[in-house]
Amino acid sequence: MEYAPLKRTGLHISRIGFGCMSLGTDLRQAEKMIDRAVDLGINYFDTSDLYDKGLNEELVGKALKGVRKEVVLATKVGNQWRADGSGWDWNPGKDYILSAVEESLRRLQTSHIDIYQLHGGTLQDPIDETIEAFELLVEQGKIRYYGISSIRPNVIREWVARSGMVSVMTQYSLLDRRPEEETLSLLEEFEIGVLARGSVAQGLLVNKPTKPYLGYSEDDVRAAAAAVKACSGEDRSPAQTAIRYTLHHPAVTSAVVGMRTIEQLEEAVTTMRTPELTDAELERLRAALHANQYTEHR
Repeated sequence: MEYAPLKRTGLHISRIGFGCMSLGTDLRQAEKMIDRAVDLGINYFDTSDLYDKGLNEELVGKALKGVRKEVVLATKVGNQWRADGSGWDWNPGKDYILSAVEESLRRLQTSHIDIYQLHGGTLQDPIDETIEAFELLVEQGKIRYYGISSIRPNVIREWVARSGMVSVMTQYSLLDRRPEEETLSLLEEFEIGVLARGSVAQGLLVNKPTKPYLGYSEDDVRAAAAAVKACSGEDRSPAQTAIRYTLHHPAVTSAVVGMRTIEQLEEAVTTMRTPELTDAELERLRAALHANQYTEHR
């Protein structure tokens, strides 16, 4: 495994991170997956209080309890489940964050969260109040650092200007090149780590049936998948090529991959032993379809 510094922190995180949302609800299977991930060198695990109404945090906490000091544990806050369980409402308020963190700490069986992330965000949020909550939690030692999970350039710009965040989790792949237009360069300039999710674009770049995606037609998606396949071979699978594309950008600290099986986990980790993309391969991938851009939240 390779590791990269999460700038503004003293942390070094695995270039392949574990997106825990896909773990499911079976504790034995979750422990098997996470144990294997740790054995393979993954040290960054990302969950949320939203996933399975907190059960995902419980599973991750139990599975990592024995190696807690060896890993970087991240979770998210901001989506408040309704009392009747019918859904959730957006709540980035200070009081809610300060209460929600206590529940996450309990479920994760830990004294602190390494990276606490706002799970979304809008310009209508009380941004300074939200930042105040995170800063207070840092002072109290309940979290070490904080960031946001967002795809919105206007929100990301506000947080860059107004906060001490250390990371942004954002969607980025060959089929979602919107961050290349502005946000990746901005975050690189301010030394804010990018935790990229969605490298295989819901499997569309690998093996899932073709469908329209983020404004791309079926033909566009098919062309992208064909380019990924053409740049793959015995030394690098299509999934690994897609992940390599995400990791190629210098702003990206880690590709956070959702994995449901041991085979998917091992394939993702083995990406770091495959050849990096050549200039010719990058050109072929980028030429397969036009780069999409944000139409909202600019």
